[in-house]
Amino acid sequence: METLVVSNTPSTELTVEERNLLSVAYKNVIGSLRAAWRIVSSIEQKEESRKNEEHVVLVKDYRSKVEAELSGICAGILRLLEENLVPSAATGESKVFYLKMKGDYHRYMAEFKVGDERKEAAEDTMNAYKAAQLLCVLAAEDTMNAYKAVKYRLRVLILWCCFLLKDIALADLAPTHPIRLGLALNYSVFYYEILNSSDKACSMAKQAFEEAIAELDTLGEESYKDSTLIMQLLRDNLTLWTSDMQDQIDEA
Repeated sequence: METLVVSNTPSTELTVEERNLLSVAYKNVIGSLRAAWRIVSSIEQKEESRKNEEHVVLVKDYRSKVEAELSGICAGILRLLEENLVPSAATGESKVFYLKMKGDYHRYMAEFKVGDERKEAAEDTMNAYKAAQLLCVLAAEDTMNAYKAVKYRLRVLILWCCFLLKDIALADLAPTHPIRLGLALNYSVFYYEILNSSDKACSMAKQAFEEAIAELDTLGEESYKDSTLIMQLLRDNLTLWTSDMQDQIDEA
């Protein structure tokens, strides 16, 4: 897969169909490994609580092997994104797609890494998602007006983003666009699961959902199914997260 992509980039950009196939292929592989890691980690915790040291050693060994596979796959796609796919992106939409993908795989790394490696993976996730989000936001308004409107802490990042994307068109993605919705979904999950920031996760998911609802009548047939599915996932997460937050308040 990597060889095929490298042979086509950066001289030519992948088509929409090709990039979707690439995304699905990696998602299927990484998805099964992430599921395996969660199961093994759960078993490990149970065996530790039972003080079954012999089983714990075996489970830890298997978990390490799964983590090694996860690391290898994530490193491979991140290398492709950094060296080939992002540089070859000729449109704002494809740039957002690949930056979101970059954030996703750094997030997958953050799920199982510990210590400084986890912190680094989380920072890389944030940088990729933020760059993709800024592309969506800045496309809707003049760059300098956007610069003046944002808070000081984002100004340096916006200037960096504009410099990075100086030869790339900004992404004109509507709030109902599946890539923009998918970015909001995954970014909010990152806040909830990795940064343990429930308020920020809910705020981000709620804003994306409400902005999409407001423009639902403009949604075209070609993306209706994908967009409404992601909107449903945003709403499901909001319901779950707000319920969990209320339970924590009640317990306190």
